Amino acid sequence: MTNITFNFADIENQPSINKHYDWLVSTSELLFSDIYELSYVFCSDGYLLDINKKALNHYYYTDIITFDLRDDETSPLHAEIYISTDRVKDNANENSVTFAHELRRVMVHGLLHLTGYNDHTDEEKKIMRAKEEEFINL
Repeated sequence: MTNITFNFADIENQPSINKHYDWLVSTSELLFSDIYELSYVFCSDGYLLDINKKALNHYYYTDIITFDLRDDETSPLHAEIYISTDRVKDNANENSVTFAHELRRVMVHGLLHLTGYNDHTDEEKKIMRAKEEEFINL
């Protein structure tokens, strides 16, 4: 059984996440053959900025930070994914998509990082965005 948890930290209005649960289970099971635990933490910009500074020494806002907690890539998936709902809302408005669509994009973005996809170069970003859309449309 896939163990996915949703947690909320430092946010006043919790988004409706449970409606995404079945989609997320299907998506994660397509990407990973063995899942130990996948934990999503939904938080504010300030909360994620603090993590970004302390854990990665980055001094800027981001929509997502993914921590791979596996011993190695052959171990069952064990990860924590932190998502700023403030960034998701702003990104949705900027890209003229719904909050739910952007939330799914960011949720699968973290999973894709765990499978080895990156988004450092323009070409990597293009590939990552295509994979995100593929899984959003499942």
